[in-house]
Amino acid sequence: MSRPSPGIDMSKTFHHAITLTPAFHDLDPMNVVWHGNYIRYFEVARCALLQQIDYDYPQMRDSGYAWPVVDLRVKYVRPLVYGQAVEIHATIVEWENRLKIEYEVRDVASGQRLTKGYSIQVAVDMNTQEMLYVSPPVLFEKLGVEP
Repeated sequence: MSRPSPGIDMSKTFHHAITLTPAFHDLDPMNVVWHGNYIRYFEVARCALLQQIDYDYPQMRDSGYAWPVVDLRVKYVRPLVYGQAVEIHATIVEWENRLKIEYEVRDVASGQRLTKGYSIQVAVDMNTQEMLYVSPPVLFEKLGVEP
């Protein structure tokens, strides 16, 4: 697991939270948010986090690397319902050999954890289509850490 360099404030540099309210079209026949939509919510939080470090998908592409998701896990704790305000937290926890982002979904009113999960992405050189076993220098630069 990667550790931040001394002096790096993880709460500012590697964490971001968004707030959203599930829409009616996100519900399943049981009137709770369909399980697949949680992945979409994670993606929205991940993009917001990557935008914060100026390395969202367009910047990844422009730097010559694709970052496909190779593993994704979700632990459903409590269901989300229509109109419920939730906060989705995204935190980068590994970056040396892969990009691992952990997610936590919390109810805004109570602070209760509703769902948690993580995604793992690896760098792929867009010219050679080869997967890298060490993250490219551009990621370290964007994070402000030493390789």
